[in-house]
Amino acid sequence: MNAPLPKNVMQQPLEQIKLQVRAIRLEAQGICSFELVDPNGGALPPVDAGAHVDVHLDGGIVRSYSLAGDPQDSGKWVLGVLRELHSRGGSHAMHDKVRVGDVITVGPVRNAFPMAAHAQHTVLLGGGIGITPLKSMAHVLAAQGASFELHYCARSAKNAAFVDTLKEIVPAERLHLHFDEGDPAKGLDIKALLRQPNADTHVYYCGPSGFMKACAEASEHWPVGTVHSEHFKAPDAAPSNMPDGAFEVRLMRSGETIQVGPEQTIVRAIELTGRRVPTSCLSGLCGACKVNYVEGEVDHRDYILSDEEKTHCLTVCVSRAKGKTLSLDL
Repeated sequence: MNAPLPKNVMQQPLEQIKLQVRAIRLEAQGICSFELVDPNGGALPPVDAGAHVDVHLDGGIVRSYSLAGDPQDSGKWVLGVLRELHSRGGSHAMHDKVRVGDVITVGPVRNAFPMAAHAQHTVLLGGGIGITPLKSMAHVLAAQGASFELHYCARSAKNAAFVDTLKEIVPAERLHLHFDEGDPAKGLDIKALLRQPNADTHVYYCGPSGFMKACAEASEHWPVGTVHSEHFKAPDAAPSNMPDGAFEVRLMRSGETIQVGPEQTIVRAIELTGRRVPTSCLSGLCGACKVNYVEGEVDHRDYILSDEEKTHCLTVCVSRAKGKTLSLDL
Protein backbone atom coordinates (compact mmCIF):
# COMPACT_ATOMS: atom_id res chain seq x y z
CA MET A 1 0.00 0.00 0.00
CA ASN A 2 1.24 3.52 -0.77
CA ALA A 3 2.49 5.69 2.07
CA PRO A 4 -0.16 8.06 3.50
CA LEU A 5 -0.33 11.48 1.89
CA PRO A 6 0.01 14.64 4.03
CA LYS A 7 -3.30 15.38 5.64
CA ASN A 8 -3.77 18.76 3.97
CA VAL A 9 -2.74 17.66 0.47
CA MET A 10 -4.44 14.65 -1.07
CA GLN A 11 -3.49 15.39 -4.65
CA GLN A 12 -0.94 17.90 -5.90
CA PRO A 13 -1.90 20.32 -8.70
CA LEU A 14 -1.03 18.73 -12.03
CA GLU A 15 0.82 20.60 -14.76
CA GLN A 16 -0.28 24.10 -13.83
CA ILE A 17 1.46 26.83 -15.81
CA LYS A 18 1.52 30.63 -15.83
CA LEU A 19 0.28 32.18 -19.07
CA GLN A 20 -0.06 35.78 -20.18
CA VAL A 21 -3.21 37.23 -21.71
CA ARG A 22 -1.99 38.59 -25.05
CA ALA A 23 -5.35 39.58 -26.47
CA ILE A 24 -9.03 39.78 -25.58
CA ARG A 25 -11.52 40.04 -28.42
CA LEU A 26 -15.28 40.50 -28.57
CA GLU A 27 -16.36 37.53 -30.71
CA ALA A 28 -20.13 37.88 -30.38
CA GLN A 29 -22.71 39.39 -28.08
CA GLY A 30 -21.62 38.41 -24.58
CA ILE A 31 -18.75 36.21 -25.82
CA CYS A 32 -15.07 37.15 -25.56
CA SER A 33 -12.04 35.19 -26.62
CA PHE A 34 -8.89 35.18 -24.52
CA GLU A 35 -5.57 34.52 -26.25
CA LEU A 36 -3.01 33.03 -23.86
CA VAL A 37 0.73 32.75 -24.48
CA ASP A 38 3.89 31.82 -22.64
CA PRO A 39 5.24 35.03 -20.99
CA ASN A 40 8.73 34.11 -22.21
CA GLY A 41 7.68 33.31 -25.75
CA GLY A 42 8.05 29.55 -25.43
CA ALA A 43 5.92 26.81 -26.94
CA LEU A 44 2.86 25.66 -25.03
CA PRO A 45 2.23 22.01 -24.09
CA PRO A 46 0.67 19.89 -26.86
CA VAL A 47 -3.11 19.55 -26.81
CA ASP A 48 -5.68 17.57 -28.76
CA ALA A 49 -8.92 18.86 -30.23
CA GLY A 50 -11.74 18.81 -27.68
CA ALA A 51 -9.47 19.48 -24.69
CA HIS A 52 -10.22 21.90 -21.88
CA VAL A 53 -8.19 23.56 -19.13
CA ASP A 54 -8.83 24.95 -15.67
CA VAL A 55 -8.41 28.69 -15.23
CA HIS A 56 -7.57 29.84 -11.70
CA LEU A 57 -9.04 33.24 -10.85
CA ASP A 58 -8.93 35.54 -7.84
CA GLY A 59 -10.88 34.43 -4.81
CA GLY A 60 -10.11 30.76 -5.32
CA ILE A 61 -12.43 30.48 -8.33
CA VAL A 62 -11.48 27.66 -10.72
CA ARG A 63 -13.38 27.19 -13.95
CA SER A 64 -12.92 24.86 -16.92
CA TYR A 65 -12.95 26.27 -20.45
CA SER A 66 -12.55 24.49 -23.77
CA LEU A 67 -9.55 25.29 -25.92
CA ALA A 68 -11.00 26.86 -29.05
CA GLY A 69 -7.81 27.49 -31.00
CA ASP A 70 -5.90 25.39 -33.48
CA PRO A 71 -4.34 22.44 -31.59
CA GLN A 72 -1.50 22.48 -34.10
CA ASP A 73 -0.53 26.04 -33.06
CA SER A 74 1.79 25.64 -30.06
CA GLY A 75 2.28 29.40 -29.78
CA LYS A 76 -1.05 30.22 -28.20
CA TRP A 77 -4.19 28.86 -26.58
CA VAL A 78 -7.59 30.45 -27.19
CA LEU A 79 -10.55 30.34 -24.81
CA GLY A 80 -14.09 31.40 -25.62
CA VAL A 81 -16.06 32.63 -22.60
CA LEU A 82 -19.75 33.52 -22.49
CA ARG A 83 -20.85 36.04 -19.88
CA GLU A 84 -23.42 33.96 -18.01
CA LEU A 85 -26.46 35.78 -16.68
CA HIS A 86 -26.51 33.57 -13.59
CA SER A 87 -22.75 33.16 -13.28
CA ARG A 88 -21.25 31.56 -10.17
CA GLY A 89 -18.43 34.09 -10.51
CA GLY A 90 -16.25 32.57 -13.20
CA SER A 91 -17.52 34.20 -16.39
CA HIS A 92 -18.00 37.59 -14.70
CA ALA A 93 -14.44 37.45 -13.38
CA MET A 94 -13.10 36.59 -16.83
CA HIS A 95 -15.04 39.40 -18.50
CA ASP A 96 -14.71 42.09 -15.83
CA LYS A 97 -11.35 41.48 -14.15
CA VAL A 98 -8.97 39.74 -16.55
CA ARG A 99 -7.07 42.24 -18.69
CA VAL A 100 -4.52 42.11 -21.50
CA GLY A 101 -1.08 41.64 -20.00
CA ASP A 102 -2.30 39.76 -16.92
CA VAL A 103 -0.53 36.53 -16.01
CA ILE A 104 -2.93 33.82 -14.88
CA THR A 105 -2.60 30.23 -13.72
CA VAL A 106 -3.92 27.65 -16.16
CA GLY A 107 -4.03 23.86 -16.16
CA PRO A 108 -4.05 20.99 -16.23
CA VAL A 109 -5.13 19.99 -19.73
CA ARG A 110 -7.86 17.34 -19.79
CA ASN A 111 -9.80 15.85 -22.65
CA ALA A 112 -13.08 14.03 -22.14
CA PHE A 113 -14.22 14.93 -25.66
CA PRO A 114 -11.55 13.48 -27.98
CA MET A 115 -12.06 12.80 -31.65
CA ALA A 116 -12.21 9.20 -32.80
CA ALA A 117 -9.56 8.03 -35.22
CA HIS A 118 -10.33 6.83 -38.74
CA ALA A 119 -13.86 8.24 -39.12
CA GLN A 120 -14.94 8.29 -42.75
CA HIS A 121 -17.09 11.38 -42.13
CA THR A 122 -17.62 13.69 -39.15
CA VAL A 123 -20.65 15.77 -38.20
CA LEU A 124 -19.96 18.66 -35.81
CA LEU A 125 -22.97 20.25 -34.06
CA GLY A 126 -22.43 23.37 -31.97
CA GLY A 127 -25.00 25.40 -30.10
CA GLY A 128 -24.06 28.87 -28.82
CA ILE A 129 -20.84 28.87 -26.81
CA GLY A 130 -20.69 25.11 -27.41
CA ILE A 131 -18.90 25.94 -30.65
CA THR A 132 -15.57 26.26 -28.79
CA PRO A 133 -14.45 22.59 -28.67
CA LEU A 134 -15.93 21.95 -32.12
CA LYS A 135 -13.92 24.83 -33.59
CA SER A 136 -10.73 23.11 -32.46
CA MET A 137 -11.93 19.91 -34.16
CA ALA A 138 -12.67 21.84 -37.35
CA HIS A 139 -9.08 23.13 -37.40
CA VAL A 140 -7.74 19.57 -37.27
CA LEU A 141 -10.21 18.06 -39.75
CA ALA A 142 -9.62 20.86 -42.25
CA ALA A 143 -5.85 20.45 -42.00
CA GLN A 144 -6.23 16.71 -42.60
CA GLY A 145 -8.43 17.24 -45.62
CA ALA A 146 -10.99 15.01 -43.92
CA SER A 147 -14.65 14.69 -44.84
CA PHE A 148 -16.72 16.68 -42.35
CA GLU A 149 -19.52 19.19 -41.93
CA LEU A 150 -20.09 21.78 -39.22
CA HIS A 151 -23.52 23.02 -38.15
CA TYR A 152 -23.52 26.06 -35.87
CA CYS A 153 -26.81 26.97 -34.19
CA ALA A 154 -27.35 30.34 -32.52
CA ARG A 155 -30.14 32.79 -31.87
CA SER A 156 -28.84 35.27 -34.44
CA ALA A 157 -25.68 36.24 -36.31
CA LYS A 158 -24.68 38.61 -33.51
CA ASN A 159 -24.76 35.69 -31.04
CA ALA A 160 -22.48 33.48 -33.13
CA ALA A 161 -18.79 33.52 -32.17
CA PHE A 162 -15.70 32.83 -34.30
CA VAL A 163 -17.71 32.91 -37.53
CA ASP A 164 -15.04 34.76 -39.52
CA THR A 165 -12.42 32.21 -38.50
CA LEU A 166 -14.75 29.31 -39.25
CA LYS A 167 -15.34 30.71 -42.74
CA GLU A 168 -11.57 30.77 -43.26
CA ILE A 169 -10.92 27.18 -42.20
CA VAL A 170 -14.11 25.33 -43.17
CA PRO A 171 -15.01 24.99 -46.86
CA ALA A 172 -18.17 26.99 -47.63
CA GLU A 173 -20.18 23.91 -48.62
CA ARG A 174 -19.39 22.26 -45.27
CA LEU A 175 -20.17 25.21 -42.97
CA HIS A 176 -23.86 25.61 -42.11
CA LEU A 177 -25.05 28.51 -39.92
CA HIS A 178 -28.52 28.20 -38.40
CA PHE A 179 -30.15 31.22 -36.72
CA ASP A 180 -33.60 30.64 -35.23
CA GLU A 181 -34.29 34.09 -33.68
CA GLY A 182 -35.49 32.34 -30.54
CA ASP A 183 -37.88 29.96 -32.29
CA PRO A 184 -36.44 26.40 -32.47
CA ALA A 185 -38.87 25.59 -35.28
CA LYS A 186 -36.96 28.02 -37.50
CA GLY A 187 -33.58 26.48 -36.70
CA LEU A 188 -31.78 23.30 -37.69
CA ASP A 189 -33.92 20.18 -37.93
CA ILE A 190 -31.52 18.01 -35.91
CA LYS A 191 -33.78 14.97 -36.08
CA ALA A 192 -33.80 15.09 -39.88
CA LEU A 193 -30.05 15.64 -40.04
CA LEU A 194 -29.35 12.55 -37.92
CA ARG A 195 -32.21 10.39 -39.16
CA GLN A 196 -29.96 8.00 -41.08
CA PRO A 197 -27.24 6.46 -38.85
CA ASN A 198 -23.93 5.44 -40.34
CA ALA A 199 -21.30 3.30 -38.62
CA ASP A 200 -18.54 5.12 -40.54
CA THR A 201 -19.72 8.57 -39.43
CA HIS A 202 -19.05 10.13 -36.05
CA VAL A 203 -21.18 12.88 -34.51
CA TYR A 204 -19.97 15.44 -31.94
CA TYR A 205 -22.24 17.94 -30.23
CA CYS A 206 -21.95 20.57 -27.51
CA GLY A 207 -24.22 23.41 -26.44
CA PRO A 208 -26.94 24.55 -24.00
CA SER A 209 -29.25 22.08 -22.29
CA GLY A 210 -32.14 22.23 -24.78
CA PHE A 211 -29.77 21.76 -27.68
CA MET A 212 -28.06 18.83 -25.93
CA LYS A 213 -31.40 17.16 -25.29
CA ALA A 214 -32.45 17.55 -28.91
CA CYS A 215 -29.15 16.10 -30.18
CA ALA A 216 -29.31 13.19 -27.73
CA GLU A 217 -32.86 12.28 -28.76
CA ALA A 218 -32.07 12.61 -32.47
CA SER A 219 -29.00 10.36 -32.24
CA GLU A 220 -30.17 7.70 -29.78
CA HIS A 221 -30.57 5.13 -32.59
CA TRP A 222 -27.00 5.58 -33.85
CA PRO A 223 -24.43 2.78 -33.37
CA VAL A 224 -22.73 2.70 -29.97
CA GLY A 225 -19.48 4.63 -29.99
CA THR A 226 -20.30 6.89 -32.93
CA VAL A 227 -21.93 9.76 -31.02
CA HIS A 228 -19.93 11.97 -28.65
CA SER A 229 -20.97 14.93 -26.52
CA GLU A 230 -19.75 17.34 -23.88
CA HIS A 231 -21.94 19.30 -21.48
CA PHE A 232 -21.06 22.83 -20.43
CA LYS A 233 -23.72 22.73 -17.73
CA ALA A 234 -25.14 19.80 -15.84
CA PRO A 235 -28.63 18.87 -17.11
CA ASP A 236 -31.49 19.32 -14.69
CA ALA A 237 -31.59 16.25 -12.47
CA ALA A 238 -34.67 14.08 -12.65
CA PRO A 239 -36.80 14.46 -9.53
CA SER A 240 -36.46 11.67 -6.99
CA ASN A 241 -38.79 10.60 -4.21
CA MET A 242 -35.91 8.97 -2.34
CA PRO A 243 -33.62 11.28 -0.39
CA ASP A 244 -29.87 10.72 -0.49
CA GLY A 245 -28.72 8.57 2.40
CA ALA A 246 -25.63 8.83 4.59
CA PHE A 247 -22.65 6.57 3.95
CA GLU A 248 -19.00 6.30 4.84
CA VAL A 249 -15.88 6.67 2.72
CA ARG A 250 -12.73 4.79 3.56
CA LEU A 251 -9.48 6.43 2.51
CA MET A 252 -7.31 3.46 1.70
CA ARG A 253 -3.94 5.23 1.80
CA SER A 254 -4.41 6.72 5.26
CA GLY A 255 -6.70 4.05 6.67
CA GLU A 256 -9.21 6.65 7.88
CA THR A 257 -12.98 6.60 7.50
CA ILE A 258 -15.04 9.72 6.74
CA GLN A 259 -18.79 10.08 7.22
CA VAL A 260 -20.75 11.61 4.32
CA GLY A 261 -24.10 13.08 5.31
CA PRO A 262 -27.30 13.02 3.23
CA GLU A 263 -26.83 16.65 2.22
CA GLN A 264 -23.07 16.44 1.68
CA THR A 265 -20.93 15.61 -1.32
CA ILE A 266 -17.96 13.31 -0.89
CA VAL A 267 -15.57 16.14 -1.72
CA ARG A 268 -17.13 18.41 0.91
CA ALA A 269 -16.93 15.70 3.57
CA ILE A 270 -13.25 15.22 2.73
CA GLU A 271 -12.58 18.98 2.86
CA LEU A 272 -14.16 19.26 6.31
CA THR A 273 -11.41 16.98 7.64
CA GLY A 274 -8.75 19.45 6.49
CA ARG A 275 -7.84 17.60 3.33
CA ARG A 276 -8.06 18.90 -0.22
CA VAL A 277 -9.10 17.31 -3.48
CA PRO A 278 -8.68 19.31 -6.72
CA THR A 279 -12.05 20.49 -8.03
CA SER A 280 -13.32 22.79 -10.74
CA CYS A 281 -16.90 22.49 -12.04
CA LEU A 282 -18.42 20.72 -8.99
CA SER A 283 -21.03 19.35 -11.41
CA GLY A 284 -19.51 16.15 -12.75
CA LEU A 285 -18.51 17.78 -16.03
CA CYS A 286 -14.76 18.34 -16.04
CA GLY A 287 -13.02 15.35 -14.42
CA ALA A 288 -10.84 17.44 -12.09
CA CYS A 289 -11.90 15.40 -9.06
CA LYS A 290 -11.85 11.96 -10.68
CA VAL A 291 -10.41 9.30 -8.36
CA ASN A 292 -10.21 5.52 -8.32
CA TYR A 293 -12.40 3.46 -6.03
CA VAL A 294 -11.42 0.07 -4.65
CA GLU A 295 -14.62 -1.29 -3.11
CA GLY A 296 -18.30 -0.41 -3.05
CA GLU A 297 -21.11 0.23 -5.48
CA VAL A 298 -21.18 3.72 -6.96
CA ASP A 299 -24.15 5.87 -7.90
CA HIS A 300 -22.49 7.70 -10.80
CA ARG A 301 -24.01 11.13 -11.40
CA ASP A 302 -21.36 12.62 -13.66
CA TYR A 303 -21.57 13.44 -17.37
CA ILE A 304 -17.98 12.69 -18.28
CA LEU A 305 -16.88 9.14 -17.41
CA SER A 306 -17.04 6.38 -19.98
CA ASP A 307 -18.65 3.05 -19.11
CA GLU A 308 -15.18 1.53 -18.79
CA GLU A 309 -13.99 4.29 -16.44
CA LYS A 310 -17.05 3.85 -14.26
CA THR A 311 -15.86 0.35 -13.37
CA HIS A 312 -13.00 1.83 -11.35
CA CYS A 313 -13.39 5.65 -11.22
CA LEU A 314 -15.82 8.15 -9.78
CA THR A 315 -16.12 11.92 -9.48
CA VAL A 316 -16.21 12.89 -5.83
CA CYS A 317 -18.08 16.13 -6.53
CA VAL A 318 -21.37 14.43 -7.46
CA SER A 319 -21.13 10.64 -7.16
CA ARG A 320 -22.52 8.81 -4.13
CA ALA A 321 -22.56 5.31 -2.69
CA LYS A 322 -25.45 3.00 -3.45
CA GLY A 323 -24.63 1.08 -0.29
CA LYS A 324 -23.20 2.06 3.08
CA THR A 325 -19.50 2.17 2.20
CA LEU A 326 -17.10 3.26 -0.52
CA SER A 327 -13.34 2.70 -0.45
CA LEU A 328 -11.27 5.25 -2.37
CA ASP A 329 -7.68 5.22 -3.50
CA LEU A 330 -6.89 8.31 -1.45
